[in-house]
Amino acid sequence: MNIRKDDRVEVQTGDDRGTIGRVLRVLPNEGKVVVEGVNRVYKHLKPSRQNPQGGRLSKEMPIDISNVLLVCPTCKVGTRMGRRYADDGHKVRYCKKCGNEYPGRPLSKPRPRYAKK
Repeated sequence: MNIRKDDRVEVQTGDDRGTIGRVLRVLPNEGKVVVEGVNRVYKHLKPSRQNPQGGRLSKEMPIDISNVLLVCPTCKVGTRMGRRYADDGHKVRYCKKCGNEYPGRPLSKPRPRYAKK
C-alpha cells in the first residue's frame, strides 16, 4: 500500500472530488483511508451526563483507497507513485510524472543487495 498516515492526497471521485487533504488514518484490511475534511457525516448525540445538550458531531468517514492519489510535492498535483530502490538500498516512493522521490521515511530497511556500488 503506497499511502501512509500524514501523506497529502487528492480525492478523485465523489462529492469531494478535487479536494486535497491529509491522511488521518489508513485501514489496510478494508482498503480505505480517512482524509481530513473529506466525506464528512453528522453523528447525532442524545443528551447525556457528559453532553447535557446533545447535538450533532461532524466526523470524517473512510473512503476507498483507489479514489485518492498522492500529491507530489514537486508537481503539486495528484500523481501516481511507484516504488524503487534508492542508491543506499532503501525502498522509496517516487513520482511517475517527474521522477522525484517522495520525502519521508523509506518503505523498507536498507538492502545491501540493491545498493549501488
